[in-house]
Amino acid sequence: MIAIIGLLLGVIIGVVVQPDVPVFLQPYLPIAVVAALDTLAGGLRAALDGAFDSHVFITSFLFNVVIAAFLVFLGDQLGVGAQLSTAVIVVLGIRIFSNAAAIRRRLFRS
Repeated sequence: MIAIIGLLLGVIIGVVVQPDVPVFLQPYLPIAVVAALDTLAGGLRAALDGAFDSHVFITSFLFNVVIAAFLVFLGDQLGVGAQLSTAVIVVLGIRIFSNAAAIRRRLFRS
């Protein structure tokens, strides 16, 4: 419950304050958000399965965001930034939908 309150509070603060993202960080922000959503979906799935561990959740959250941002950075350095960004989004999207399907099966028994 605290995580949901924190998430809502963060969204509200972000909407009200409307922070400016520096130009050099702009390519990494969408990837970081999708990586964070992947971790949130995985955490919800683990909570519903009764296997949630806050230590694993926090380290997964940070690790996923850092690795996704590093892959985009590496793609930019190699000159294939758009293609590697797309690949990261596809992989994380597949994981999100996989977790969403497991959550649906768990909640609706279908």
